[in-house]
Amino acid sequence: MSVLCCFYAQRGASSTRISSWLMQPLVLCVFVMAVARGAGPLFSIPEEMTKGSLVGNIIQDLGLDVKRLKSGRARIFTEDSREYIGLNVDKGTLVVKERIDREELCAQVSPCSLHFQIILENPMELHRIDVEILDINDHAPVFTRKEINFQISELAVPGARFSLDSAYDPDVGLNTLQRYTLIPTDYFSLKEKSRSDGTKYVEMVLQSPLDRERDEELKLTLTAFDGGSPQKSGTVKISVTVIDANDNTPAFSQSVYRVSLVENAAIGTVVLTVSATDKDKGSNGDVTYSFSQSSGKDVDLFRIDENTGEVCVNDLLDFEKSKQYELNLEAMDKGGLTDNSKVLIELTDINDNAPVISVISFSSPIPEDSTPDTVIAMLNIKDIDSGKNGQFKCFVNSDLPFRIKSSSSNFYTLVTDQILDREKMSEYNITITAIDEGLPSFSTNKTLTLKISDVNDNAPVFQRQSYTAYVMENNSPGVSVLSVKAHDKDSGNNARISYFLEDILVNGVSASTFISVNAESGEILAVRSFDYEQTKEFNIRVKAQDGGSPPLSSNVSVKIMIQDQNDNAPQVLYPVQSGASVVAEIVPRSADVGYLVTKVVAVDVDSGQNAWLSYKLQKATDRALFEVGSQNGEIRTVRQVTDKDAVKQRLTVVVEDNGQPSRSATVNVNVAVADSFPEVLSEFTDFPHDKDYNDNLTFYLVLALAVVSFLFIVSIIAILSVKCYRWRRERIFYKSGANLPVIPYYPPLYADVGGTGTLKQVFNYDICGTTDSRKSDLKFVRPCSQSIISLDNDGTQTLTHIQEHEKISRNTDNQVRFEE
Repeated sequence: MSVLCCFYAQRGASSTRISSWLMQPLVLCVFVMAVARGAGPLFSIPEEMTKGSLVGNIIQDLGLDVKRLKSGRARIFTEDSREYIGLNVDKGTLVVKERIDREELCAQVSPCSLHFQIILENPMELHRIDVEILDINDHAPVFTRKEINFQISELAVPGARFSLDSAYDPDVGLNTLQRYTLIPTDYFSLKEKSRSDGTKYVEMVLQSPLDRERDEELKLTLTAFDGGSPQKSGTVKISVTVIDANDNTPAFSQSVYRVSLVENAAIGTVVLTVSATDKDKGSNGDVTYSFSQSSGKDVDLFRIDENTGEVCVNDLLDFEKSKQYELNLEAMDKGGLTDNSKVLIELTDINDNAPVISVISFSSPIPEDSTPDTVIAMLNIKDIDSGKNGQFKCFVNSDLPFRIKSSSSNFYTLVTDQILDREKMSEYNITITAIDEGLPSFSTNKTLTLKISDVNDNAPVFQRQSYTAYVMENNSPGVSVLSVKAHDKDSGNNARISYFLEDILVNGVSASTFISVNAESGEILAVRSFDYEQTKEFNIRVKAQDGGSPPLSSNVSVKIMIQDQNDNAPQVLYPVQSGASVVAEIVPRSADVGYLVTKVVAVDVDSGQNAWLSYKLQKATDRALFEVGSQNGEIRTVRQVTDKDAVKQRLTVVVEDNGQPSRSATVNVNVAVADSFPEVLSEFTDFPHDKDYNDNLTFYLVLALAVVSFLFIVSIIAILSVKCYRWRRERIFYKSGANLPVIPYYPPLYADVGGTGTLKQVFNYDICGTTDSRKSDLKFVRPCSQSIISLDNDGTQTLTHIQEHEKISRNTDNQVRFEE
């Protein structure tokens, strides 16, 4: 079985890759080999051998040779990391590798052995080696103390036992502790005993009575021996002090001590000194003093010097807690004999307590409309001192609207003395003072914080008597105009203010169509966009109302000023621009320099600098002939008019306001430089029209033609549809009965128009066109029963179609108007 396991392990080791499952058979194989071979050889060596000492020869004991040790790479495996034994492969011997201390290695365990294995490879072998470590007597017995002291009374009876310290020896077997001896043995003998674990201990037994007068102190030596060779031992000194016997008791000088003491005696104050005597001599005559436990808790307030008998104050005394103290004293000598006495201490009262103010009930807050004599608090005031030290008086500050009333012994009430106003003082710190009549006197202050609850007795007050807000026109709806703020001296809900817009009329409509007010913040918002040209200012009223019950309110007037924006261009009033006529100013050729041709009159509906107008000449047929006054718009000649100057002069004047950004308007001024009217007429009959006007007129003519054409096509389709429908009905009637007369059907309100269609009435569509579209005339569709009129391009009614086509009129200001 051993050979099979090794073969399997060698086969696994020869493979290129050893897996974890392959290691399990290998370990099992080693274990089987060890079991098969049994326990290895056992070597014994003493402890403390030097390094390199020979332990044993494994070649002889294991039947191996040096060649096998080398080829098998023999090595030692220990279960712990420390190796005490080493292997010399060249010689096949085991040697000491490290110092071995049996007591350190095994302590008291016996036998003490080292166990390790020698491992060889190819084939793998495992040999167990056991090395027993033999103890040597390298430790002597040791006592823990160098000297043992006893104090034994001379009255101790023979047979009394006194336990002694045991010695300790870490060696084992014969080398460990074996026996004890005690010398001298005049008064004491030694008795050895064993514990349950086998260890030994000794007791010292008194054999004969002690006599302090003969031997006041005894010196003994205790020796412990082990069983080693050579034998080792340890000793300890024993000192016995014989205590004198006490046969006399102490005696106090008085059976009762009486003393008077003020209650404010400082800690450490000497109250009295007691004394007791003892007839014994030496330590038996020394007396110590103490308080008897029967003194109770009072003993904590005083202390007594155990040697001198001096009684002192140990804690604060209080006459109010106890007027008298009784202390039981005890005097004891060294032998434990005692005597008792008593101390009576009477306390004298002093004024050491201030009055105590206790609040039985306290009402806070109280409403500000509370009537005088309203009870605020009930008080209990007392002073635990006696006599005049316990008498007192109490009061409050005179500047407060409160006073103290006595209701019964030691009971007082705090009441109001005036009408309260929370808005003036919302909280009072009322200090109640109680002062006794002792010398020196003591006083106590008690401060009560009284809150005054609010009553809604104040209406909201706006920060200003009136407000003025400025808002730019063309504002966005919802923009903030102004925030009004009101303050209410009340508190809580009584001071919670809501803002409302009073429903008044502004320019005949409700103010709510202009302005809204945020109820919480008082922010005034614009409901719509304002137009300065329509409304320059308006007034509203805002109401502030608190949340009290009943609520109080106040109003404030708010003036909204609309600020102008430059949103309107200048408008030219003169000369009038008309699309159907041409106005020309006549300048005689004899006009001098500075001749006033005309004046451009313009207005701007804006205000301020937005309405400040300036004039300048933008274009002119002859810029060297005319100029425009920048402030007044007057057109004057710059030089003398000559015959070379053209009759037709066209000036383009720009009127510009002073806004940011500025807006402007242009006006065309026609000037005729001529001395006679026929000359003017011949030049201005074909005066070019305004291009914009021509474009607009052409657009509307084309649009009218498109609409008329569409209606005409729809009418033709409708007529054809009706004709087809009537024809099919006639065919049906014809087929149903040949003898039935055929009656044509005409829908009501329709007239036959010669087979071309049906309309309610006859409409005429006449368009009179010329090569110049500006002179074309459009006659709107009218029934035949109505008169036909024509419209100018400005939408006004003009001459009928049969009237004359043109007429000429001259105005009184040398103006010539040409109308079509």
